[in-house]
Amino acid sequence: MTGEAPSCPLLRYTDAEGRTAEVLLTGAAARLTVGRAPENDLALTWDAEVSRLHATFEWIGGTWTIADDGLSRNGTYVNGERITGRRRLHAGDGIRVGGTLLAYREYVPRRDESTRVAADIPTLSALTESQRAVLLALCRPFKHGSAYAVPTTNQQIGAELFLSPDAVKTHLRALFAKFGVEELPHNQKRLRLVERALQSGVVRDRDL
Repeated sequence: MTGEAPSCPLLRYTDAEGRTAEVLLTGAAARLTVGRAPENDLALTWDAEVSRLHATFEWIGGTWTIADDGLSRNGTYVNGERITGRRRLHAGDGIRVGGTLLAYREYVPRRDESTRVAADIPTLSALTESQRAVLLALCRPFKHGSAYAVPTTNQQIGAELFLSPDAVKTHLRALFAKFGVEELPHNQKRLRLVERALQSGVVRDRDL
């Protein structure tokens, strides 16, 4: 009995140049500091609203937590609520430190994902014009690394691109296959497609 595959948590944010950036929380280091000072593990040196040592992420009891023990001047917020002490994190949580938004994401990789991930990412030339348009529409809520974004619905994509619901579904099925996410559960496919498109650079923030 092998058990379930471990989740791969990460923090996504927008860096000083407006690019989407990520920090993987691998568990190899059980503590990660975030703040404006350069010596932090996640150094937000450009954000004047972030304290020098603002908050800490820690792996405790098999889960990632965030703590702000009064270290920060402007506080730390999870899903819009200012925290005191320690808070357990859940997939999809939005975290605000100063003026920076951090999105806490988790996904469960396929067994062979570590070796296949590069092969699973298509080039721009591998996408049709319609597929690229649908992909951009799907990713648009994630412009500027929004922590609270969710992928655009099929209905919204259809309305934006003047496509029928069936046409949107057809293009999405093709995109799921091209980005190697077709085997994921239905409720994970859309977000994982967005993540892969943004991580690989096939979709860039300026495209949205």
